[in-house]
Amino acid sequence: MEMRYDLDNHRHSIRLAGYDYSQTGAYFVTICVNSRECLFGEIISGQMRMNEFGETVQTIWNRLEERFTNITTDQFIIMPNHVHGIIVINQSVVGAIHELPLPDKNQRRCMLLPKIVGYFKMNTAKRINDFQKTPGVSVWQRNYYEHIIRNERELNKIREYIMYNPLKWELDFENPSSKKEYKNFTEYLEENITQGLLAPNRPDSRGNS
Repeated sequence: MEMRYDLDNHRHSIRLAGYDYSQTGAYFVTICVNSRECLFGEIISGQMRMNEFGETVQTIWNRLEERFTNITTDQFIIMPNHVHGIIVINQSVVGAIHELPLPDKNQRRCMLLPKIVGYFKMNTAKRINDFQKTPGVSVWQRNYYEHIIRNERELNKIREYIMYNPLKWELDFENPSSKKEYKNFTEYLEENITQGLLAPNRPDSRGNS
């Protein structure tokens, strides 16, 4: 299967060509604040202390299952400038796009996972901008990271990573003051989550929404 690499992206973007992101399954998603601004709170003694913007993000995440009735939200964490979460699609969507040679921007937006992420980003940004009286300002980075979770072992490892993410903030790839540098986000995940578990199939992707 062909993979396309975005060499201009600092995360060494990988998009899984032709994959239908409406398919039943579990997806690990990371969404980052624009310019890596620490907008949602701070880490104190290994715990995330959310401010009102972080609480807004949590509220929208908690309502995703009401908006998209065929999904289940799993482990989730809000960090100072990004979020990690697991979204489970419970059944295929009628009219989903299958076996595309390479989804273009509009086709991807018809798929369920990009729709969910887009809804989440749009509604959190609107509320934050309303509070700050900054209409139209970009809150999130344009892209996001997504990984197709292949098995239960991988699912549990990613759940564990999300749960304990605040404890590793000093080494976090998204921390502007990180004490360690990584070539890209995939390298960071492989060292801190899986120690090679994701390497065999690498279905890592950056989506647009």
